[in-house]
Amino acid sequence: MRNSRAFIAEFIGTFLLVFLAVGTAIFGIAALVGADKNGPGSGVVGVALAFGLVLLGIAYAFGPVSGAHVNPAVTLAMLVGRKLPLGDAIGYWVAQFLGAILAGGLLKLFVSSFGVTDYTGALGTNAYDNGAINMAGAFVLEAVLTAAFVLVILLVTERVAAPGFAGIAIGLTLTLVHLVGIPLTGTSVNPARSFGPALFEGGTALSQVWLFIVAPLVGALIAVVLWKITRTDSELPESQVAGSERE
Repeated sequence: MRNSRAFIAEFIGTFLLVFLAVGTAIFGIAALVGADKNGPGSGVVGVALAFGLVLLGIAYAFGPVSGAHVNPAVTLAMLVGRKLPLGDAIGYWVAQFLGAILAGGLLKLFVSSFGVTDYTGALGTNAYDNGAINMAGAFVLEAVLTAAFVLVILLVTERVAAPGFAGIAIGLTLTLVHLVGIPLTGTSVNPARSFGPALFEGGTALSQVWLFIVAPLVGALIAVVLWKITRTDSELPESQVAGSERE
């Protein structure tokens, strides 16, 4: 029963992350807003904040249930770091990808059937060889950004790091990595977040999504190595992220 609640939490949490945060980009990153349509859209800063704020809410809402990974790279780090059993990790991965796919499908429905303009032009998908960065640069960037993000998660969820405030640090870090990465790749650091929208966008997005699956997983492994070097002697049990153990 405990595991089923955790899997459901990961499914819902990943759905919310993708729909709300990627939706922020799709619905308004370049939109003109206001009565006279002269105001700016959400922009890069707005989208970055959306990712951080959504994750902040998810961390405190679902952290006590599943640890609020909502990211296969985070789950991989928890598995390799011996904070999560293999069986649970597999269940988390399935739930995360299913949640992202549902969110991607709903976003596609909005722009294809509900008269909503896609201001990203590609359903908020990630890309390389886009004039801003090449494939090698995108791989390195995504690995480094993911490593930084996951390392923060591993460190701030230790007992001595005031874990009750971990969600704030994690949300702010996700905001920061998006500020860096959005102008270059759109920022993935989350294989599920990339796969869900790419599945429905197809074309170039789907052909390039492999990088945004592999690079974040590599970054997660790098984060585990760095965590083992820099960690304290006391850490939270299992997959704890937001400050409370799973029920």
